[in-house]
Amino acid sequence: MLNFVVSNIENAVKELKEKGVQFESYDHPELKTDDDNIMRGNGPTIAWFTDPAGNILSVIQEG
Repeated sequence: MLNFVVSNIENAVKELKEKGVQFESYDHPELKTDDDNIMRGNGPTIAWFTDPAGNILSVIQEG
């Protein structure tokens, strides 16, 4: 997994979606993303997506 640290995850996700990136969505008790495909409140704020080869990548906002 490769994490890209961003200062504002909402803006990063929005900009990537506008460029065609599709983010993963999870709905498990220990792993749940919101309507923006962002997981909040269970560690760092993070959103996952895959590259064309299927590798999992993420944008992450710490703190």
